[in-house]
Amino acid sequence: MVDRTIAKDGKPCMSILVEIDAPEQVKYAASELRYYLGLMTGGNFEIGSESSEPFISLKMVDNSDLGEDGFTLVTKDGNLTISGGKRGVIYGTYELLEQFGCRFFTPECEKVPVTKTLLLPELNIKQIPVLEYREHNYIDLVKHTKFAVKRRLNGGHHKIREKHGGHLSYAWFVHTFEQMVPPKLYAQDHPEYYAFVNGKRPVQRGRFQLCLTNPDVLKVSIQSVRQALLDHPDARIISVSQNDWGGNCQCHTCQKVDEEEGSPSGLLLRFVNSIAEALEPEFPNVIFDTLAYMYTRQAPRITKPRHNVCVRLCSIECCFSHPFETCDDENRLIRRPDGTYSSFIRDLEEWGKICNRMYIWDYTTCFAHYPTPHPNWNVLQPNIQAMVRNHVKGVFEQANGAAGGGTDFNELRAYIISKLLWDPDTDVKKHMDEFIDYYYQDAGVYIKEYIKALTDKVEKDNIHVGFNDHPLAEYLEEDMLDVYDTLLDKAQDAVAGNPLASFRVFKAMLSLRWVRIKRKSMLQGILDTEEVRDFFTDWQSCGLTRIDEWVSAKTTHRALLSRVWRGTQFYDHWAEEGGEEF
Repeated sequence: MVDRTIAKDGKPCMSILVEIDAPEQVKYAASELRYYLGLMTGGNFEIGSESSEPFISLKMVDNSDLGEDGFTLVTKDGNLTISGGKRGVIYGTYELLEQFGCRFFTPECEKVPVTKTLLLPELNIKQIPVLEYREHNYIDLVKHTKFAVKRRLNGGHHKIREKHGGHLSYAWFVHTFEQMVPPKLYAQDHPEYYAFVNGKRPVQRGRFQLCLTNPDVLKVSIQSVRQALLDHPDARIISVSQNDWGGNCQCHTCQKVDEEEGSPSGLLLRFVNSIAEALEPEFPNVIFDTLAYMYTRQAPRITKPRHNVCVRLCSIECCFSHPFETCDDENRLIRRPDGTYSSFIRDLEEWGKICNRMYIWDYTTCFAHYPTPHPNWNVLQPNIQAMVRNHVKGVFEQANGAAGGGTDFNELRAYIISKLLWDPDTDVKKHMDEFIDYYYQDAGVYIKEYIKALTDKVEKDNIHVGFNDHPLAEYLEEDMLDVYDTLLDKAQDAVAGNPLASFRVFKAMLSLRWVRIKRKSMLQGILDTEEVRDFFTDWQSCGLTRIDEWVSAKTTHRALLSRVWRGTQFYDHWAEEGGEEF
């Protein structure tokens, strides 16, 4: 009988084996395995290069079907081999630890079981993620890049060091027309480079597009993109994409192409394809990324992306309380140049038919009012599954990216999204139960009831919820706020005397406090100075910063006193206030 004992009575029975000249990623994975096995068993495990048995061996494999992210865990003759790409060998190590019962919930909350005796199960596991690019920008994982590796994310927001597996590096990341043809260099002498809109060629910060049929714009853009790639030699992707604004060019030549293609995306693709073709000989491994966003969301009739072009489709107009495939809100449709309309799911299907590589930019919070309860819990999985069915290869889930984090159970949402990005068919209920029960402890049962009450309401009454809504929807009216508050009060009572769990529930309760304050101010003209002061004091005490995506909490407070919905209303452009502050 083969002995598969890893540790017995707190003493190691296996060594951790790596080759003496193993890559740094393998050595890092080995050090992580040693640390967590030590936490679990109390054993002081050794890492060596000799092939003494029994052992757990870690190996990086190149040029295999595993790619950079895939891995295998295989037991044979009482030994275990973890093999994978440069990230996969690390992911495989964490998978082994999860098989042993470890859970990596947040950077500050990990579950590590203690067992003096640990046995190695029979394993024959192979995992290759369907999504080559997996990213969200919840701040915990942006700040703690080694933890992002545990959650198997690999996007550029996380800036993961090469030692820890690296990331998919962008030279430029979206909305790059301003970098390609800077107005400060060209607007005065060459206004014809910029979009013709309503009889003018307006050029303001971020509020312009380019005239994509102007041949000189293409020449300038090729030079700018080339220089950016030379400046970022490790970049694997560069975005060639419209600014974060409307106003595509209406000159006669551009409009003619739009009519031929049935969507302005056709002209954009012709432009991006030309840049990708011109620069491919010098940069054969670079992907040229662009957006299908707002006026370019719909797929064109004629032009297809080149093999080295990636289209990133954005769901900004969508409802996030119902799955893309079943939402019946006709207000979410987008008008084509010929007057017809399309839904997001139809656009996803059409792009999926013509793209060699398609990524998604999706949205997971209310950006205008970060604390607002966002009832998207039941749509996260079906939406990602719909993406994958339509040949999507990468997903960015844009989140609350405030420097101090947020409320609305963002820690849980970040965990679930990470699990789905790795495996769209994962058992979401299991993961939610494990997280809530461990993180919120005895309050967990009421947290689950709260989430169910929230999602039941929007589903039962068919309430549609966007990414930037003010807290006016029926699921946030007073009777429902009372229901939610009652559940969170019970949660708080359940963990009385437990400082850590009590703090976590207290922080979650800030969401409802904000919604009540804002609704009373805007809908009833009521402003309780003491209530407002206590909220902002508690907000700051929890280490939280922004309440709105684009302005500080101080400016949000000013908006509250001014009886306006958002602090952005004090500025000509939503991003004018600048850096992060309370």
